[in-house]
Amino acid sequence: MTTRKLLTHTLLAASLSVLASTGWAQTLKLGHVTPPSHVWHQVAQDMGEKLSAATGGKMKIAVSPLSKLGTEAQMINLMQSGAQHFGIMTVGAVSNREESFQAWFLPYTFKDVAHATKAVKTPAAQEMLKRLEAHGMVGLGYTFAGMRHVLAVQPIANAKDLVNKKIRSFPSPIYNDWWRANGAAPTAMPLPEVAPSLTTKLLDAVDVDLDALVGMKFHQQAPYLTMTNHSAFPGVIVVSKKWWEARSQEERDMISQIVAEAEQKGYETAIKADQDNLATATADGAKVVDADLQSFQAVGAQVREQYTGKNPLIADFYQQAQGL
Repeated sequence: MTTRKLLTHTLLAASLSVLASTGWAQTLKLGHVTPPSHVWHQVAQDMGEKLSAATGGKMKIAVSPLSKLGTEAQMINLMQSGAQHFGIMTVGAVSNREESFQAWFLPYTFKDVAHATKAVKTPAAQEMLKRLEAHGMVGLGYTFAGMRHVLAVQPIANAKDLVNKKIRSFPSPIYNDWWRANGAAPTAMPLPEVAPSLTTKLLDAVDVDLDALVGMKFHQQAPYLTMTNHSAFPGVIVVSKKWWEARSQEERDMISQIVAEAEQKGYETAIKADQDNLATATADGAKVVDADLQSFQAVGAQVREQYTGKNPLIADFYQQAQGL
């Protein structure tokens, strides 16, 4: 055998040895519904960077924002089959599978984002995550956007101003009940369709957090911002149960630690962003409305009573969150 052939065989053997020890690189799919500027996208990217570094590139996460992998219902189906590995799902989407997640949307439960982030450690919040396994997902943690407000084509200064107004809302029972109790007509609609619908008057208003408002520039179509601060808006960091169960305990522990670190960083980012985004929005033309918040809070109390009365875990969560 010539020296050149011997060198070639040696290099090939070395390459095969490396592949055998490390395995092929695996690209994992993660989908969410928010724009690339949103804090959830930052959390997803942070998870991907940490996982790639921890595995020496053996595992990588391809992040798809703005529903590029499908609607949330479609992504959940993909995760159940193992075709999608990770997701950051709105609590509105997962509450359609596990009712107790609606507790996060109870009106006027939280003072601010910082208060809401503390509630993730409550026994009730952790029980919600466990219950996702019955739906083909493993709940690994939470992430937050800002508190929810009303952005409208015309000023909304009182709950009565919402009567007969079409407002973009999530297709969640508690959201629908909340807006109907205010006299509005809740309308489900993907985020990319909101701006043109405001322009053409198919919508009068949108229930929105400031992160999405700034990222999608909805205030250019609907300039009037009423700081109702009516609910928190968490996302749930989930992984396909089918894929998760095929992982070793060592891999599960590593991924759980990575998610926990990204989760904490996401909390800090969301708290700061909720303050910074208001300044950004107003500097860019959003007009804050001087509103009677007590009128909204009175309606919120009615909706809270309705939901805490029908689900024990929702009631437990509300009590635990109030006790923080």
